[in-house]
Amino acid sequence: MTGIAATAAPHQRPVERAGSFQVDGQTLRYTEFGSGPRVVVLTHGQLMTRTMHAPLARSLAATGFRVLTLDLLGHGGSDRPTESWRYSMTTWATQVVALLDHLGVERAVIGGTSLGANVTLEVAVAAPDRAVGLVVEMPVLDNAIVAGLLAFAPLLFTARFVPHAVRGLAALARRVPRGRQWVDTVTETLSQEPAAMAAVVHGIFFGRIAPPTTLRTAIQVPALVIGHQRDPIHPFGDAHMLAGELPRAEFVEASSPVELRFSPARLTATIVRFLDERFAAAGIAG
Repeated sequence: MTGIAATAAPHQRPVERAGSFQVDGQTLRYTEFGSGPRVVVLTHGQLMTRTMHAPLARSLAATGFRVLTLDLLGHGGSDRPTESWRYSMTTWATQVVALLDHLGVERAVIGGTSLGANVTLEVAVAAPDRAVGLVVEMPVLDNAIVAGLLAFAPLLFTARFVPHAVRGLAALARRVPRGRQWVDTVTETLSQEPAAMAAVVHGIFFGRIAPPTTLRTAIQVPALVIGHQRDPIHPFGDAHMLAGELPRAEFVEASSPVELRFSPARLTATIVRFLDERFAAAGIAG
């Protein structure tokens, strides 16, 4: 593997390895949790990093899955080019497939949250033969467009016209001591580079947010869709609508936007059950 650095994890945790690979001349970084043939790929939300999925990845790895968390281009430890044309849901989907190719994985369950949920749908459209199943948490579809514009347009304006504010916040974030899960996730999210951040947001706004309904209704890969109330950027209606559109979908309502982050037992058990079923149906034994 390119750039692999094995991490000595505590005995109660599965082995974790950090690695990197290249796509179109850009370096992408990932972490691998656990081992075995039952592979799960998890991708993060907009402007966040792969560390947001570390707790879930460890839980799944402890149950016998091999979990890969990926920093998509423009995020976390991956390269952050400043050209907006490099960023789109479809391009990020090709990076997920490239990670599977890099590691010699034929098929995996593909999952993600928010931006990662939309990328997951794009993988199902572009490379359905590589997906054993989909885990789609908080997709951003038709009902989220206005709230998304209101939330992220100021970020684009700030990154373009007040870059010193972004750099100042990043400098403060880098001074925060590391070592706690959500402190690390927040500080990494705040550690932005203005030009790259603007390019990412610009690429999302002016590209395809998600596969259109005509393509979503044709996705035959079994999916677990997770939605919740009280979040305008990730409306319950989008998740519920998606579950109705996908021919082979199961819908689960989370109690809040942070249930899987701070009270994960119920949803993690549901995800594990879904993964067991999908790999068993695909004939991939643990």
